[in-house]
Amino acid sequence: MSNRLALHMLAERGVTLRQVAEIVHKLQLPYNDELTVEECEESVMAVLSKREVQYTLYTGIALDILAEKGLLPQPLQEIMENDESLYGVDETLALGIVHVYGMIGLTSFGYLDKEKTGVIRSLNNHATEIHVFLDDLVAGLAAAASARIAHQNKNAKQYDSEDSGDQKNEDPAP
Repeated sequence: MSNRLALHMLAERGVTLRQVAEIVHKLQLPYNDELTVEECEESVMAVLSKREVQYTLYTGIALDILAEKGLLPQPLQEIMENDESLYGVDETLALGIVHVYGMIGLTSFGYLDKEKTGVIRSLNNHATEIHVFLDDLVAGLAAAASARIAHQNKNAKQYDSEDSGDQKNEDPAP
C-alpha cells in the first residue's frame, strides 16, 4: 500500500491530485502569495504518504462503493443512499485526516465542508454515484495539506519571549 494506491483509488472515483492541490492553493494563497499549485501537490502527496491517511481513504471509499452496489445492511444502506444529514460518520472519519496536522486544519475542514469548494462540490452533488465519504475525505485531505503548508510558511511571524512584549518590571509592586 502506498500513496500511489491512494491516488489511484481517488482517480477511480473522479478526483485528481491537481484538483485537491487547487483547493489547498485557494486556502493558502491569501497567506503566501508565492505559493504554487505544484507546492500544494507536494503537500498533498506528503499527507498521502501517511499510512493512517491511506487507511482512512481506503475505508471511506470502500463504504461508498459498497453502498453504490447495495451491499450494506439496512438501515445503513438507506442512510448512505440518502446521504442523511445527521449521519456524521463521514465527517468523523475525515477528521482523522485533518488532525494529523493539528487544529489549524479543523477550521479549514469546516470551511470546505460548508462551502464545498472545487471538486468537493461535484462529489457532493452526485447523481448516480455515492460519495457520502469521499467529499469529506477530499476536504480532510485538502485541509491537512493546507495546514501542513501553514506550519511550514517561512513568512509567518515568529514569536519568542524576547519579541512578545514581556518586559521585566524593574520596580515590582509591593
